[in-house]
Amino acid sequence: MKAYKGQRRLGKVLAAVLCIVLLGACSKETKAPPGTDEAERDTEAATAKPEIILSEEETEEPGAQEPIEPFPGQEGEPEEPEYKWEKKAIIGTDIHYLSRTLTDGGSRFQHMVEHGDGKVVTYVEQITDAFLEEVIQERPDMLILSGDLTLDGEKKSHEELAEKLYRVEDAGIPVLVIPGNHDINNRHAAQYKGEERFPAEFTTPEEFREIYRDFGYDEAVSEDGATLSYVYEVDDYNCLLMLDTCQYQQKALVGGAIMTSTYEWIEAELENAWDNGMNVIPVAHHNLLDESEIYVEDCTIEHGEELVEILEGWGVPFFLSGHLHVQHAKRSEADRGIWEMVTSSLSTPACQYGNLIYRDDGSFSYWTQSVDVERWAREHNRTEEDLLEFNKFKEPFLRRVFYNQSYDKLQVISGLTMEQLDQMSELYSELNYHYYQGTAYQIREKTLRDPDYQLWTGDGSFTVLTDYVEYIISDAKQDYNRVSGD
Repeated sequence: MKAYKGQRRLGKVLAAVLCIVLLGACSKETKAPPGTDEAERDTEAATAKPEIILSEEETEEPGAQEPIEPFPGQEGEPEEPEYKWEKKAIIGTDIHYLSRTLTDGGSRFQHMVEHGDGKVVTYVEQITDAFLEEVIQERPDMLILSGDLTLDGEKKSHEELAEKLYRVEDAGIPVLVIPGNHDINNRHAAQYKGEERFPAEFTTPEEFREIYRDFGYDEAVSEDGATLSYVYEVDDYNCLLMLDTCQYQQKALVGGAIMTSTYEWIEAELENAWDNGMNVIPVAHHNLLDESEIYVEDCTIEHGEELVEILEGWGVPFFLSGHLHVQHAKRSEADRGIWEMVTSSLSTPACQYGNLIYRDDGSFSYWTQSVDVERWAREHNRTEEDLLEFNKFKEPFLRRVFYNQSYDKLQVISGLTMEQLDQMSELYSELNYHYYQGTAYQIREKTLRDPDYQLWTGDGSFTVLTDYVEYIISDAKQDYNRVSGD
């Protein structure tokens, strides 16, 4: 962590500096202070003024001075900065995995998919398998899964997904998970048969920890007694602060919150990391900042400003989350403060995941990458056309779902013709599609010029979708698929 709280040790630092000065004054021979590395000693030796001793020949007959050789490393182009270490993490979130044993793909299931929020639940197993194979091929230092692992917390779905995660662990890549709001005590856990939807067994907090014990919990150096939060040490320099922000004491709630006792645990863990010179990477399901100004209550951690203050106070540079299903990023203040990268849902087109590289100097780079489902389908001899041509399938699918979403909401409003309903829903589907990809900036001007946009704004607010459309336009400022920080 960066030394925002360096004043806590200011006295010790001044004392150390004074000691070095006194030692230097008392010693005839210049010595490097403890901890000085080879590069620093070489630089001191190169810049120190040498004692010149002339030979007899040079004294009697001075000759021309030899050309001065350049310092080592001065020749040619400047070298790229070298880091003591850098780590790579892959972040997957909101998989919403559904066990293949809980659906027959019948009409009730298909209606749920087509009139849902864009998750490709029909092929979620194949998307997950393709993703995990890519993780193994990429060989990151860790795989982070930040909640909503299952569709609606079905115990069978958790168990099936956990079995798949062992492939990554067996390849030597640690897998770290936390729950999302769909995962625990979710009374909406269901199975689909034909035209019917039946209750399925849901998952308790104790069962969640047991199912995923090998994916963070049993290796944790600290666990919060009140939640499923924990700390995982990546190595001697880095640790993950895996925060359970979900509310499931009685039943699963959508919004996120952190209990007072958990805040105390967080403070203690941050101080412990500081004392041990470790960088902290916080991960949660819910958002730290107001990433969606329309759905603040459902998406942003309740009283999250307290967590922002704590993390910034300890110099934590960034925060990883999901939940929104939209690719997004934001900083707590325009030119300073903590960054938050929100990775979009793995099961929602573009079906992508986050890549993060962070370095010992505090800098980081984040970018997204879509799962190559088509390659996976070819390599596994699949015959489904939707999988073999997944790139052609996924955009029309998501736009169709968003069209249905808009049409279902607007058709209850009187005064709109069938043609207007169609025009408004078409515009909504295209705009929301790009918003989910983090690329709404690409069609902002086109949308503003579209006469159908006036149908959304001309006659006042129809539904919450009207505010949502206007928010997307106001937020369409940049590509949210790439973030970097110093």
